[in-house]
Amino acid sequence: MHFNPYGGAAAELAAALVNADPGSGADELAALLRDHGYKPVGTLDADQARELTDWAARLSPVFDGAADQVALVNDLLVEAAAKPYISTHDDRPPHLHFAPEHAPTAHRVRAFTAAGLAHAVCEDPGRLGRCARPGCRTVYVDTSRNGRRRYCTTRCANRVHVADHRRGRTA
Repeated sequence: MHFNPYGGAAAELAAALVNADPGSGADELAALLRDHGYKPVGTLDADQARELTDWAARLSPVFDGAADQVALVNDLLVEAAAKPYISTHDDRPPHLHFAPEHAPTAHRVRAFTAAGLAHAVCEDPGRLGRCARPGCRTVYVDTSRNGRRRYCTTRCANRVHVADHRRGRTA
């Protein structure tokens, strides 16, 4: 499935933040942002890192597919959103921003991820999920063609299928 940049890259960054270690510091979170192509990263200090890990905890329930998913995303938008505008930074073609480029990185990431989850929920809320393997809390954005993803990785899916097979053989 093809999402627009906010429903794709931004929603995937939201998932990466949720999956990050809650004890991540500024350096780890800045590296995560760079790894996901977030620009401009700017600088993160310890307070902004804490703000992002707190934000990740707020993002997490959106991936559970609960009946209040829309209300959860609306709350995130109210808290994080600024007036949208068009930017052309880093020699990129015109694209939407939901927070000023000069705002602190944590503020911009909050607006970016809230907008991304909003786009994803409007496109197909079933594309946001949490791994179905018992004990795994990893979240994901399902970009597969058929939209039937249930596990965060093939490894988790294989663990479940092997366990099911072994249970079937012993029964």
